[in-house]
Amino acid sequence: METHLPAIANYRGIIPAIACPFTPDHRIDEPALRKLASWLAGHDGVVAVMTNGHTGEVFSLTPAERATVTRIVADELRGRLPVISSIVCEGLSEAAEHARAAVEAGAAGLDVMPPHHWLRFGFTSGHALQYFDAIHRAAPGADLVCHVYPAWTRAAYSSALLADLARLPYVQAFKVGQRDMNKYARDIQAIRDADAGKAILTCHDEYLLASMVQGVDGALVGFATFIPQLIGDLWRAVQEGDLKRAQRIQAVITPLKDAVYGGGEPTGEAHARMKAGMYLAGVLDDATVRPPTEAPDAREMAALRAAVEQAGLLRR
Repeated sequence: METHLPAIANYRGIIPAIACPFTPDHRIDEPALRKLASWLAGHDGVVAVMTNGHTGEVFSLTPAERATVTRIVADELRGRLPVISSIVCEGLSEAAEHARAAVEAGAAGLDVMPPHHWLRFGFTSGHALQYFDAIHRAAPGADLVCHVYPAWTRAAYSSALLADLARLPYVQAFKVGQRDMNKYARDIQAIRDADAGKAILTCHDEYLLASMVQGVDGALVGFATFIPQLIGDLWRAVQEGDLKRAQRIQAVITPLKDAVYGGGEPTGEAHARMKAGMYLAGVLDDATVRPPTEAPDAREMAALRAAVEQAGLLRR
């Protein structure tokens, strides 16, 4: 199988978790998806693109559609950027099937989300290690990205487990979104102590600056499918140690963040609001989301329009 660029060389920077455009009758809009992927790849600092994340409405996609999304994006970005595809499954056999399908579709890396039954029933460290091992054995040529859920969930990883995962040679990056700054700092240190070569990427869309200044290697966020330039500019300012410039950029991002996330964590409706913001900014021609996710109401649209306008991005 032809690959793109070595995924490990592209984990340090900004990785948008791409939205999935739909037609008005809820089919995957391939031309719009190709256009969005190419547009994202044209921004400085974007080093890879991730498909089938929460922002991509993964839970509304069938397994075949998830592979289709990855195939479209990987084909569009062939020779330009690597593609990471999320694995969102409930068991070892299913995860192996999804991993093989993603790699066959062109994914160079696999973002491993915790099985969602762990959110209800919890898990042991052994469960997690077996899950990663099953995915690796199914797709041995792919790097794995560990997707870390919020600390308040029953699917949260301990610092000790993250260190164990960091020692696995096929786990190359961590997408960290603890939403608890004390645990975030402890987890970063645990990963660094276990293997300082592993990439750590914030996925705190709703407080980017605060999470970027903790010594991480970039950001893997859905918000970057909407405002890749602003997030890239923020990351560069942080890298250069220019806090004043970073604060000015964050001041532009904050109203957009508030309009999309409403002061809370990402949700399905937040992803719908983000699509609407992308429509207002001319990034998408259609903001359709799949039911049961609901489109923004008039009040939310007004807030989005004001935020997009203050950022100088309003096109509609």
